[in-house]
This record gives sequence, structure tokens and C-alpha cells, in this order.
Amino acid sequence: MRGGASQTAPFSQKTWCIAKPSSDEATLIKNINFACSETSCKDIDIGGRCFLPDTLQNHASVAMNLYYWANGRNTWNCDFKGSRLIVTTDPSYAKCIYM
Repeated sequence: MRGGASQTAPFSQKTWCIAKPSSDEATLIKNINFACSETSCKDIDIGGRCFLPDTLQNHASVAMNLYYWANGRNTWNCDFKGSRLIVTTDPSYAKCIYM
């Protein structure tokens, strides 16, 4: 790199980490357990703002994104052994606001 050029994109686009729709139940559960062991997942607890819909896909996406967000939104913080997608469309809905 010349002249101290940065490796970042010319503009910063916000991204979110969500569960890949084709992920199996066991993988989604592992992702939830891992992410929630590293960050607070109160939003997917019963009565939490992201509890509904009460599906593994939804809960895993919320948990994975919380982990991704808490750790700096680096691509390596959204690895989850290939069971994830990094998206540029905000997945927030109703009261469930993705960071």
C-alpha cells in the first residue's frame, strides 16, 4: 500500500450477521448457546423484544448479530462455521431492533 492508504471501503456500509436459512436445528442451537455465553441475549428471552417469532432461526439470528455487534462487526465475528449470512439490509422488525 502506498501513501498510508487504508484497507477500508471508501464508505462504511452497515452490516448485520444473521443465521443462514438452510442451517439445521443443532447448528442454530449451538450458535445461540455460543453467542449467548459471550453476550447478553435477554432480547430473545420470553417477553424480550425479539422473542417473537419464537423460532430457532429468529433467535439464532438475533443472538448471532448481538455477538457480531458486541465484537466490532468484523467478518470473523460472524463466522459461525459457515451457518451465517452477512447482510446489508436491516433485519429489524417491530420492537426488535438489530444493532
